[in-house]
Formats: sequence, structure tokens, C-alpha cells
Amino acid sequence: MTRSNDTIRVLIPLKLRKKNGRPKIMPPADYSPSEDQTQDPHILRAIGRAWGWRRRMEAGEFATIQELAEAVGLAERHVSRQLRLAYLAPEVLKRLTCGHEASAVSLYDLCFLAGETWMVQAEQALDKTTI
Repeated sequence: MTRSNDTIRVLIPLKLRKKNGRPKIMPPADYSPSEDQTQDPHILRAIGRAWGWRRRMEAGEFATIQELAEAVGLAERHVSRQLRLAYLAPEVLKRLTCGHEASAVSLYDLCFLAGETWMVQAEQALDKTTI
């Protein structure tokens, strides 16, 4: 049995914030990620889903985004926004999917960035990443 004098207390300064409606633990401001970190699985999943939806629409399986949204059981607005990820610049996609460091750009920002030219996408997305 341990006595109170034998107890070690470790305090880690973390903040709890909500991201996408879910609580997320935020690291301290002076935290720098290690070299072996991987990408955000939500970003990777969203990019893969967007490419799958794009292929299905190009194959003629769905004529409109509304039909696609009904088929996958999601809101049309959500599908429309996420579908933009299939039109990201190749350089941005390469860095997001093949990079070994965590990205500082959010999924929400990526969806809206996809409407820009590839040069603007590369400048804005890659400047925000730690890659």
C-alpha cells in the first residue's frame, strides 16, 4: 500500500474544446508534434469518400447530388461540401495523404479551399500544414 508521501502527481496543461460537436483535447501552445505522427483519419476518410462519390457520379450512377445524398443517407449540403475534396490540387492531396506529419488545416477549411485554383490551394493549404 502506498502512503500519501509516495504518490507522484503529474500535471499536464491541456485544454478541452469542441471540434465537430465532439470534445477534443488540445495540446499546450508550445507543443510540437513528433516526427512519427500520422494524418487525421477524418481527413483521409473524407477524401476517400469524396473520390468514391465522384467516381459514382461520373459513371452515371447518380445524376444529381441530391440523388447521391439520398442514396448514402446524408444531408445534401454535407455531401455537396464534402464532394469538393475530390477536386483538391494534386500537390495538396499528396501532402495530405502521404505526409507523415499532422496537418494544421481543418477538414472544414479544406472543403472551401477546393473551390480555389490549384496554385491558391497549394499556397494556402501547404502554408497551414506542418509538412
